[in-house]
Amino acid sequence: MKRISALLAATLISAGAVLATSSTAQASAPCRSGYFCVWTDADFQGMKIEHIGDDHWWEGDMFKHDSSWANHGISGPGVKDHVNVYEGRELLGRATICLAPGQEVSYSQSANDQGGSHTWTSGC
Repeated sequence: MKRISALLAATLISAGAVLATSSTAQASAPCRSGYFCVWTDADFQGMKIEHIGDDHWWEGDMFKHDSSWANHGISGPGVKDHVNVYEGRELLGRATICLAPGQEVSYSQSANDQGGSHTWTSGC
């Protein structure tokens, strides 16, 4: 009986470790290849929005609530692979941040909570 109890306890502990690991991995989801990602909080935390193309009108949950950015766009000859973020919707106003391919910015004081739209470009 002690052996069965010990085996059951070990199984439950292992299951708990797997569950804890899984929820930690999902807490900060990565930005997928080919996408530009924006998070509401610094250090790639909070709500995340993924964009595969231009977005000239960030919706209410992200409009002026951007704090982290990642450009995982695909590069190649003639491909627009940089991302330029603008303070206003419809690409209006000043550019708050521009990211080169592969660039990730966990926080920028000058760009924090400033974004309203973005476009893929050939350079910054």
